Amino acid sequence: MNKRIIEKITMNFMACDAEYKDAKIVLFGAPFDGTVSYRPGARFGPSAIRGESYGIETYSPYLERDLEELSVCDAGDLELPFGSCRKALDIIGEFVFQTVNDGKFPLMTGGEHLVSLGAVEALSQTYPDLHILHFDAHADLREDYLGDTLSHACVLRRCHEILGDDRIVQLGIRSMTAQERAWAKVHVIQYPFDFSHLEDAIKKLCGVPVYLTLDLDVLDPAFFPGTGTPEPGGVSYLDLQWAIHQMGRLNLVGADMVELAPMLDASGGSTITACKLLRELLLTLAL
Repeated sequence: MNKRIIEKITMNFMACDAEYKDAKIVLFGAPFDGTVSYRPGARFGPSAIRGESYGIETYSPYLERDLEELSVCDAGDLELPFGSCRKALDIIGEFVFQTVNDGKFPLMTGGEHLVSLGAVEALSQTYPDLHILHFDAHADLREDYLGDTLSHACVLRRCHEILGDDRIVQLGIRSMTAQERAWAKVHVIQYPFDFSHLEDAIKKLCGVPVYLTLDLDVLDPAFFPGTGTPEPGGVSYLDLQWAIHQMGRLNLVGADMVELAPMLDASGGSTITACKLLRELLLTLAL
């Protein structure tokens, strides 16, 4: 196992207690928010999800399956430096590459959205035809943000530099610059505002290796206020859960769920929402 994993004292995400060698899915946290442009706190997302998961059932009545039936290893959180984006991305990439090389599925919790770049860099080495399915309120297609090209506002632009045209499919986008929208029309496939075109996205991605990156701010702030850059007009919890359940139709080779900032929702509801969505994603991956 990677030496940069922080040793956990007792706690796993609920029922994800398989040994690494026995697991088919490896869950791990990337607690990094060094480029957040508005409200910080996403670095605390992975540990909050792990801790609050004990407040919900392991059984999903939607899928009629139980996490206790799965072989999932919660490997804990990567130990990431706060002052170096490039080093943090390299650590994430090293762990993802090792996980995939061991024949396991990497599932990352964030952390800010930049952490996805480390996973994509690693997966593209194993899957040259890698595509990305991106759920988000924000396009994240800027060339730079305040002069910095490594930013959560630029993460999908950096992924495009690895993958090329028409291999990134975006849904739920409702916040972008005019320049991002013009660039997106040429280089990516973008279905803004909601999931009404999810079926089109699935048809586009059928038969190719897909990385799912799920920014939780795709949810409307009424359902999910605990995020750094909330955007009104998002999808509902049930909309997103439905979309997650469709992921079993794709050849997913890795996934992440990012941008929970737990202290920004004092009720704890956003963290519980993230826990339930993670449960549904894990159960969908195992179908």
